[in-house]
Amino acid sequence: MKFDGCEGVLIKKLSISSPKLSPNTDGIHIENTRDVGIYDSLISNGDDCISIGTGCSDVDIDGLTCGPSHGISIGSLGVHNSQACVRNITVRNTLIKESDDGLRIKTWQGGTGSVSDINFENIQMENVRNCIIIDQYYCLSKACQNETSAVYVTGVTYRNIKGTYDVRTPPIHFACSDTVACTDILLSDVELLPEEGELVDDPFCWNAYGTEETVTIPPVNCLREGEPESVGEISSTGC
Repeated sequence: MKFDGCEGVLIKKLSISSPKLSPNTDGIHIENTRDVGIYDSLISNGDDCISIGTGCSDVDIDGLTCGPSHGISIGSLGVHNSQACVRNITVRNTLIKESDDGLRIKTWQGGTGSVSDINFENIQMENVRNCIIIDQYYCLSKACQNETSAVYVTGVTYRNIKGTYDVRTPPIHFACSDTVACTDILLSDVELLPEEGELVDDPFCWNAYGTEETVTIPPVNCLREGEPESVGEISSTGC
């Protein structure tokens, strides 16, 4: 299902099912759309359960069962040096299971704009790779060049995120732009344990600023404290 240029969308008790190995089968895709409610639904597919594109704001997702899938994605944003604006997205009381990704924000280098006021709360993970991921180096080939501009990601909260992860990749990954840091990331009551095998206790951070409100499992000691020196220059995004 796709909603583009809409306002006031309400989805309740929707069931979507496609094979786990069916590429490009996003369950619900929204872009340029605001005031969206997605409630008490079940999505099992071969791509994102829900993908949120540019121009979206005031989106409330509650009571979703997602998986197998590629999780819930904001993006990809900023392709071909475009501007992307996404704000006020809430995902809560949701189960993500047997998925390649969990809660993902993905942007292309060279874009502009911002992703702000994102809240993930009360999320249960079951055998998920990349449970929590911000990837500002999204690329579908090996030919992508480094760019100095980026979509500014700020104000992302992960609260009460618990469950198990696939140990093939670290469960927490914050890869932010070299020049436009991610800021105001908050982790609280995050407890992620391996589905099987040894604990992967090396979350990845690159130019990511934020705080652990409580002790996180695994510990995220790589977040930078405070704000980057250049945050004043990058906060004017045009969104």
